[in-house]
Amino acid sequence: MITKDNPAILVIDMVKDYFDPRRNLKITPYARAIVNPIKHLTSTFRKNGWPVIFSTDSFKADDFIFSAGMEPESLSGTEGAQLIDELERKPGDLWLPKPRFSAFFQTGLAEYLKEREITICAVTGIATPVCVLTTAFDGICYNFRSVIISDCSAAASEKIHKDTLNLYRQTALYPLLKVSTSSELLSDLGVD
Repeated sequence: MITKDNPAILVIDMVKDYFDPRRNLKITPYARAIVNPIKHLTSTFRKNGWPVIFSTDSFKADDFIFSAGMEPESLSGTEGAQLIDELERKPGDLWLPKPRFSAFFQTGLAEYLKEREITICAVTGIATPVCVLTTAFDGICYNFRSVIISDCSAAASEKIHKDTLNLYRQTALYPLLKVSTSSELLSDLGVD
């Protein structure tokens, strides 16, 4: 049991553009499937006084990442870059728009977590092989243990999601980097 640790949950890129049915994105049905598990986990974190942090893509229309042909999405200041309503951001939750893939990149997240003596980042959201994974790795770079929550993250297919997680289930970084279900995480934290 991890009783001495102080966790925060990071919910990555659950924005309206990625849920818009008109866009017909491959990831949308998989992202919809993790909304309720994320809601349950964020509720549990709030009840325990642990930080809930939403970090979302917030790009510029002329952003470098769009130079390779990717369609501009989740543009800063637009409705599409806003958190989906279903996740119900509450007073006390932190929202950090991010200019790149990692929630740590140019957002002040590391300082925020260190000020609160956070030791574990529970990483959820989309997409498992990009923004979730880069956030988990950057957490380690800032001396936080990272746990990718398998039932609260998703990719553009179940195969991509599972293949990504399987790469990181047993690495030399364990236990600094773990893959767990939400139930396993809560059990490790001593929550019934």
